[in-house]
Amino acid sequence: MRTRLLAIGECMVEMAPTKSGLFKMGYAGDTFNTAWYARRLAAPNLDVAFMTALGDDPASDQLINFVSESGITPEIQRIAGTSVGLYLIATQNGERSFSYWRSAAAARQLAQDLTDLPVSGAGDIVFFSGITMAVLIGDGRERLLAAVAKAKANGALVAFDPNLRPRLWEDVDTMRHWITEAARHADLVLPSHEDEASWFSDASPTATARRYLDVGCDLAIVKDGPGPVQIAHATGETQTVAPQSITTLVDTTAAGDAFNAAVLISLMSGKSESDAVDAGCKLSAEVIQAPGALVEV
Repeated sequence: MRTRLLAIGECMVEMAPTKSGLFKMGYAGDTFNTAWYARRLAAPNLDVAFMTALGDDPASDQLINFVSESGITPEIQRIAGTSVGLYLIATQNGERSFSYWRSAAAARQLAQDLTDLPVSGAGDIVFFSGITMAVLIGDGRERLLAAVAKAKANGALVAFDPNLRPRLWEDVDTMRHWITEAARHADLVLPSHEDEASWFSDASPTATARRYLDVGCDLAIVKDGPGPVQIAHATGETQTVAPQSITTLVDTTAAGDAFNAAVLISLMSGKSESDAVDAGCKLSAEVIQAPGALVEV
């Protein structure tokens, strides 16, 4: 049994439109969303932690309070003179578009002085994403992967969602390079085939899985929108799990993040991979039938 899930990345202030025309403030970010859903699914004795960097302003104070009040252990560095990132949402036919302000976000520096992750090793899961990698500045990407490698060597299981967002990267080649390097450090990779096909030219979910397994991952769980989820092992064993049918699509935000949470918590609880994926599909289906990134389930 694993005892701590550590999610690493950014959490931003979210400004979402309401029916009145005003905006409602909340908080979200891909790995934080996964931690938030994981906390709601996990047994009380399983610690869910979130690692990031925040500023020294009131907005950062409020976000730390939100993390703690959500039952998530904050592993947060404070960086003077910085703040949190912010994004504005527009929604049309259940699909969101975003405008971002993150140049002064402290999360970009979360790995600047990083040497060790706050995990004990055996019994823990480290989870990070392509967005985590994309936003880091300086030598943050190298430092984060070095710390991840150390945690893995000490027995932690490493899970990585590529979550490809080309707009966050200097260029597509840089994105491909660091996504591949991050996956090389992972035991479990959780890609979405549609994104991978666009930017890595994968012809099928099987090709996506094979590419990540070939760089050293033990297990690839490939999401494919409304299509079956593929589970592929480095040994060559594969199976598929059918997703839930959906009649009402309201908001696709955090669907993949919720899926990841259910998969990770299920695996930490000793469930089979197929049962874990089925739990991920069910939670994701529930989340997209309600507005917002964080849906009470």
